[in-house]
Amino acid sequence: MSDLRPPRVKGLNFTAVDFETANGFRGSPCAIGMVRVRDGNVDELFFKRMRPPEGFDRFDPRNVQIHGITAERVAEQPRFGELFEKIVDFIGSDTLIAHNAGFDIEVFESALEVSGVDSPGLRALCSLRLARAVYRLDSHALPHSAAKAGFHLKHHHHALWDARAAAAIVVDIAERERKRQVHPLFAAHQIEPEELEPWTGARAYESRATRQVRSCAALLDSRTPGVTDDMLPDLMRWQDEGRNLTPNADADPSHLLFGQHIVFSGNLAVPRGDAKALAAEHGAATSSKVTSATTLLVVGDGVSSGDLEAEDRVPPLQARKVNDALSRRSKGQQISIITEDSYRQMLGDAWPLPQTFAVSASAE
Repeated sequence: MSDLRPPRVKGLNFTAVDFETANGFRGSPCAIGMVRVRDGNVDELFFKRMRPPEGFDRFDPRNVQIHGITAERVAEQPRFGELFEKIVDFIGSDTLIAHNAGFDIEVFESALEVSGVDSPGLRALCSLRLARAVYRLDSHALPHSAAKAGFHLKHHHHALWDARAAAAIVVDIAERERKRQVHPLFAAHQIEPEELEPWTGARAYESRATRQVRSCAALLDSRTPGVTDDMLPDLMRWQDEGRNLTPNADADPSHLLFGQHIVFSGNLAVPRGDAKALAAEHGAATSSKVTSATTLLVVGDGVSSGDLEAEDRVPPLQARKVNDALSRRSKGQQISIITEDSYRQMLGDAWPLPQTFAVSASAE
């Protein structure tokens, strides 16, 4: 597998990386592929399948359908935390390259958090953003961008092949633009690296992916009995705003949500569109921004009731919608700010994730 094209670019050194995950939680890696590039050529390859971190290791059929890795296939493999030292040794001091680097950095971040492993600090540059800046394509998805770079991606969603494809894209564009180092190459297109900070011991504030998943963690724990495939949260659809539906005029007027005007901020354990549909079903109106009609702001990203009461606002409470709500509230508008957990409790059995699992997980 040393047929990376085009010809080498002296001084172009980096490590390309790709993860596959067991489920929708970023911190559930089940395979990693890495390609060390030196002078624009493949220098060494690294591929490992693994068990995801304990407690987040249930395999979602939707993920298995994509990459073909099952729990049985990795049953005898080490967990992410046990492999991490080898991963770091392979990376060394390199800047990472990944196609959608934000995702791969989040995988590192959340997997380290739930594994209880210190972070050495990492940085990654995004080959997807670079491809969008340079290649004129209808789609810049990995197979199309790799093909433009002259690399045939024979096995998409195999971590090593995808890492090789990301490497090929960067080498091709560096050769086209006669750039000999990765940072000047990306800086020429105003692309900054994604950063993972170093830490030792427990973090003062976990990443939003990890905090948000804590409330439904039991569903992702392979040891939890009675979890069926349809119970698993579809966390990969976090970013969809969803439609603002007409409130149900026949809803129970005594319900806590009836007549409310609701806005959502941050990521939830269910797709935001589903959360909005539940609000409308119970007689509430929803909006995509805070307005003079807003009466309730629901904040996701794992924010707790303690965070709401703390004097120092945690990062999710510094979001634009939260700032808008606080500003309006200071001027007399009646707006309540609640957590996703409180919203879930308002909905009771209507919440799509099982209440028993969610409550037990958040109590741990």
